[in-house]
Amino acid sequence: MTARGRAKVVPLRPDGHGARSGDHADGGDPGDAARERSRVVPLPVRGESGQRLSPGGLLDFVRRRVSGDYEVDEFGFDAELTENVLLPLVRPLYERWFRVTTTGVDNIPDTGGALLVSNHSGVLPLDAVMTAFAVHQEHPERRFLRMLGADLVFDTPVLGSLARKTGQTLACHPDAERLLRDGQLVGVWPEGFKGIGKPFSARYKLQRFGRGGFVSAALRTSAPIIPCAIVGAEEIYPKIGDIRPLARLLRLPYFPVTPFFPLLGPLGTVPLPTKWYIEFGEPIRTDGYAADADDDQMLVLTLTDQVRESIQNMLYRRLARRRGIFSG
Repeated sequence: MTARGRAKVVPLRPDGHGARSGDHADGGDPGDAARERSRVVPLPVRGESGQRLSPGGLLDFVRRRVSGDYEVDEFGFDAELTENVLLPLVRPLYERWFRVTTTGVDNIPDTGGALLVSNHSGVLPLDAVMTAFAVHQEHPERRFLRMLGADLVFDTPVLGSLARKTGQTLACHPDAERLLRDGQLVGVWPEGFKGIGKPFSARYKLQRFGRGGFVSAALRTSAPIIPCAIVGAEEIYPKIGDIRPLARLLRLPYFPVTPFFPLLGPLGTVPLPTKWYIEFGEPIRTDGYAADADDDQMLVLTLTDQVRESIQNMLYRRLARRRGIFSG
């Protein structure tokens, strides 16, 4: 795999003895387990997110990309490209356009697997991108958020490949559990298209969280669940309508109509510069339950409701303190 022009694929567990997706976690400290395993991102990263590489570092970066002398993991995650090229592109949106304020970062563990669960909104999933940047930028360990995405993301040309390179993977149990067992920070948005495509009149009202698949994954791996609330994303594209025939023709979940799109054409795709807040709540532990707790559907649904209620309450508290959509 080290031939010229090809990246070296680094397995999550080099010894080849990774746990099967159906195996139960051993109930030990996830931080200890993560330290004993090789990291998904073993590559020493050049530079820091948002910092420009020196001319020499830039030439070295380009040389290694051309020769294939770089590493990706089994999911296609390219840590070096994400750190040095893709994350810096997000920084202006995060700092200057949306002026994101982040709180509760200390609730994200320094090591070990954890499942971050957030509300979803905004017509386009910019909230997921900003959350991933916030985790890496604000957390002292500069952790990468491995996001779980819908099939549509990976079926879309260019976007699917880009998503893989930034660490995203399909929203399914085996992938989520494998990442959690390897000590990764995994992000999920249970509302899915129901969340980002909801009308402006339903803003900040959480949609259904499904049957609690994310809770089952957390229980199987004993990973803590971290509720996350995002305020500000709801208003970037106020959705006032949906052209359903066009959505079906384009095989999209919806074709939004906003006060500016499609009326203003491409100009209408520019998000409004709302003030954002991202809050990470206190972790909900799952390591105290029995090994077969994920088979208890009542427990799964109860924990799902607990996570949903926690996020909804954080949203209400933040909205009560907000002075204005653009001023915060």
